[in-house]
Amino acid sequence: MRTIDIILKELCERKSQLITSFIAITLGITVIVGIKTVTHFSEKAVARELDNLGANVLVLPKSATVSDYYSADLADAEVPESYVDKITASGLQGVDNLSPKLTIPVRLKERRFILTGILPKNEFKGKPAWQVGGDIFTKPMGCGAVDVAGVKTGSDDSALDKAAVRKEVIKDLGPREAIVGFDAAQLLGLKRGSVVSIKNTDFTVRKVLPQTGTVDDSRIFAHLHTVQDMYGKGKVLSAIEIIGCCKEISKGLITGLNKALPDARVVTVSQIASTQLKTNNMMSQFSLVFLVIIVLVGGVSIANYMFANVQERRKEIGTLIAIGMSPRQLLSIFYGKALILGAVGGVIGYVLGTVLAIWLGPRIAHIPVLPMPALLGWALLISVALSLLATAIPAKNAAGLDPAATLMEV
Repeated sequence: MRTIDIILKELCERKSQLITSFIAITLGITVIVGIKTVTHFSEKAVARELDNLGANVLVLPKSATVSDYYSADLADAEVPESYVDKITASGLQGVDNLSPKLTIPVRLKERRFILTGILPKNEFKGKPAWQVGGDIFTKPMGCGAVDVAGVKTGSDDSALDKAAVRKEVIKDLGPREAIVGFDAAQLLGLKRGSVVSIKNTDFTVRKVLPQTGTVDDSRIFAHLHTVQDMYGKGKVLSAIEIIGCCKEISKGLITGLNKALPDARVVTVSQIASTQLKTNNMMSQFSLVFLVIIVLVGGVSIANYMFANVQERRKEIGTLIAIGMSPRQLLSIFYGKALILGAVGGVIGYVLGTVLAIWLGPRIAHIPVLPMPALLGWALLISVALSLLATAIPAKNAAGLDPAATLMEV
C-alpha cells in the first residue's frame, strides 16, 4: 500500500477528532485573513483622510513659530527658495511632496486676507482637500508612494516641479490668475472669472475652492514668482510645507531635514503624524494578538489530535514497524496528514476570511474591501507550518515506539 493511501485512510478514521482540529485551524485562518484584509483597507482609508489635512512637516525661518506661520505673521522672516533644491538633492526618504509658499497679509474691502504665493503643480498634489469639484488639480497623494532621491534640479519653478510628481497636472495657474478660498470669495463677492485687484495687479479668479475648514478658506493663492515680483522679494519663501510619510518621520526624517537645513526651523504637525502612526500600529497589534491566539489554540488542538492518534493506535503502529516500515516512512504518514490538514484549512480559511472581510468592512469600518490574493500564500504558510510544528512531537514519539512492547500491551 502506498504512503498516500495510508494517509487518506488515516484521515477517514476518527473523524470527530479530525473535524475538531480542522475547525480550529480554519477558524483561526479565517479570523487572521479577515482582520488583515479589513486592516489593510482601513489603513489606506485612514492615510487618505489624514493626507487630506495637508502638510505634516513645516520648514520655517529660524525665528518663526507654527502659530506665526498660520497667522501669516512672519514679518521679514524668510528662507531662501534654494532650500527646495537642497531638500530634493538630499536623498531623504519619505518626502512625498514639497510646497513652497510666500505669505503676505493684504487688505481688501477693509478686511485682512492672506495672499499666498505657490508653485501650482506642487500645491495641487499636496492638497487633496482641494480635489472636490476641481478640474485643474492632480489626484491626491498617499503616504510614502514617492521617493525624492535622485530628482534632478531644474530652472524656472525650481526642482519642485519635478519632485514627487505622481500625475500630470491637467492645467497650470497663469501669472495673472488666482485661486480664492471659500470664505474669502464669500466676503469679497468673487466667483470664477471675477477679477480681484491686489497691489495694482489684476488677477482673474480661476477657481473658488470648496470649503475645507482650514486656513486656506481665507486665503488668495497666486503664482509664487508673481507674488515675489509684486513685492520685490526675490527668491525667498515664508515656509516650505512637506507631506512626509509618517513612518519615515518616526525614523528620522526630521533629523535629516535639520542637518540639510541648519539655518531653518523644521517642525512637525505632530498630531497628524502621530494619529496615523497610532492608528496603524493599533490595527497591526490587533491582528498580531489574533495570530498568537490561533497559534496557541490551533497548535494545541492539532497536537492533541496527533497525540490521541498515536496513543489509540499504538498496536497498529507497532505492527507496521514490526513488518518493516521504517521510522522515516512512519514520520511521512504523520507529516502527510498534517500537510493536508494545514493546506485545506488554509485555503478554506482564506476564502471564508475574505468573504467575512468583504461583508463586514462596509458595515464596521465603513470602507469598501476587496480580496487580497497575496494573503492566500500567508494563510497557507501559517496553517501548514502550524500543523507540521504541532505534529512534530507526536510523530517523533510514534517513530520511536518499541514494536515488541506495543504488541504485548493488553
